[in-house]
Amino acid sequence: MITIQLKAKKEENVLRFHPWIFSGAIAKIYGKPEEGDIVKVTDNKGNFLAIGHYQIGSITVRILSFTEQLINRYFWKDRLTKAYDMRKSLNLNESTKTTAYRLVHGEGDNLPGLIIDIYGNTAVMQAHSVGMHYAKDVIAEVLIEIIPEVTNVYYKSSNTLPYKAPVKAIDEYLIGGGEENIAMENGIKFFPNWIEGQKTGFFIDQRDNRSLLEQYSKGRNVLNMFCYTGGFSLYAMRGGANCVHSVDSSEKAIELTNKNIELNFGNDKRHEAFVADAFKFLDTIDDKYDLIVLDPPAFAKHRDALHNALQGYRRINLAAFQKIKKGGVLFTFSCSQAVNKEQFRLAVFTAAAQSGRTVKILHQLTQPKDHPINIYHPEGEYLKGLVLYVE
Repeated sequence: MITIQLKAKKEENVLRFHPWIFSGAIAKIYGKPEEGDIVKVTDNKGNFLAIGHYQIGSITVRILSFTEQLINRYFWKDRLTKAYDMRKSLNLNESTKTTAYRLVHGEGDNLPGLIIDIYGNTAVMQAHSVGMHYAKDVIAEVLIEIIPEVTNVYYKSSNTLPYKAPVKAIDEYLIGGGEENIAMENGIKFFPNWIEGQKTGFFIDQRDNRSLLEQYSKGRNVLNMFCYTGGFSLYAMRGGANCVHSVDSSEKAIELTNKNIELNFGNDKRHEAFVADAFKFLDTIDDKYDLIVLDPPAFAKHRDALHNALQGYRRINLAAFQKIKKGGVLFTFSCSQAVNKEQFRLAVFTAAAQSGRTVKILHQLTQPKDHPINIYHPEGEYLKGLVLYVE
């Protein structure tokens, strides 16, 4: 096995169980690893530290184990079983009202570079590293073994592997086939579009926050910006909103939103959907809405884009503060991992100050329990949200 030796004192992060080895910590590589290879990591004296996937870039090793062991079928089955057992202990997969949940959340489940979401009888797998790409077939086989209800495994990694990776991923069924699937979340039905949609087909990470929005929806005029497949809109409808308007720049997203609304509420005239640019739409609304949701796609996928991202969050929140009715409630989010909680809050606070409105925090939101954060990897806390009362 190829060995990567760290510089003196660079083992400290590994001894604290952080799952990444950065290129600047490496003293010497014994051998010529290719991206996706399993490599061993040692300190500067040759003492074993970890085993992980090698990759080209600033994060050179994503650690799979801090003990010396084979990365084989037994390893994958053990890790996936532990992830499944945790979800069972949280009753995520036992409720007839919820059949969609995240089974594997990368570093949060000690499987860096791997995402697996469950939608009824279909598991949707995404690899974010070449090493996980190479392991996809054995992972798919193990999933079928350990989760009784899963009969299909769809692999969707054509847009998630590192862009310089020497492989070309094909989105396809590894096991099973493609019947249309209806999943449920807290009793609400939806069509997860894993073939054409973003991510794995639905944003499961907003489940708890959608439930909270339902509690605020009764009697309100609701605007759901960046609606994607209409998740927040569905909960607002069930919560008794006077009207719910869904906005997205993608025509396909609006089509799926309307499909999900019809699935649950038929031809309910309270809902309308618009294909429009978010900033341009907000310019036209005056004080029509007293509950607004801002859940944009990641404005910053890496730290080089951080400044522009923070300006984007400030601008979109300022527009909402300027337009929302007196006594309105704003749900605002960032899913950019490169933006931390303090930076996001500062951008929102700056927007509030510029608007001149009196604003109060009602809730501070994050990702749900099936998106666990490894305590040794705080970078895993990517979803930030605030619920604000605007006087």
